[in-house]
Amino acid sequence: MDQVEGALLRKISLGSTQAFDQFYEIYFQYVYRLALRMTENTCEAEDLCHDVFVDVFRHAEQFDSGRGSVKTWLAIKIKSRYIDRLRKTKRSQDYIESLNPARAEPAIDEVVLQHMDREWVLQAMHQLPDIQRKAVYGKYFKYQTQKELAAIMDKPIGTVKSLIRYGLSNLRKQLLKEDWSSFFGGDHGHE
Repeated sequence: MDQVEGALLRKISLGSTQAFDQFYEIYFQYVYRLALRMTENTCEAEDLCHDVFVDVFRHAEQFDSGRGSVKTWLAIKIKSRYIDRLRKTKRSQDYIESLNPARAEPAIDEVVLQHMDREWVLQAMHQLPDIQRKAVYGKYFKYQTQKELAAIMDKPIGTVKSLIRYGLSNLRKQLLKEDWSSFFGGDHGHE
């Protein structure tokens, strides 16, 4: 079978999109399964697959049947792209942390939720749209990560972040409507 794929890779290296489409059909499931096993996240696995197949299209000539099978070559590409993504994420996190040193004040939403009566917050949460309520409740009451919430809610992580942000904004509005402004630095107080 590697001879067929080897021939397809030679055609891909010459620019054949038809050969690429055939190659993709043969190997997509294999690449996706490995990517999902590494990332444990469907969105990240899809992105990783995309990166791998773009690399195959651009560098098909790099395949050397003397060094291993097509599956081995793809597995190495998957692992390499995955490591690249981890390094990029780590650099991004390090950069963000350098902008927000540990001694900085906590985010306002964390301060607000730490100082509010849980029951008041839960009552106000009933006024939120269901999907925002699930995101905020999962994040702040069940202590689920955004990645966990994305998997549970079957939503991209960016959508989950937005749902949490909008949910907290709507929650603040609900609490302010009830004149619980003391939690937000207002003059009125509740004992």
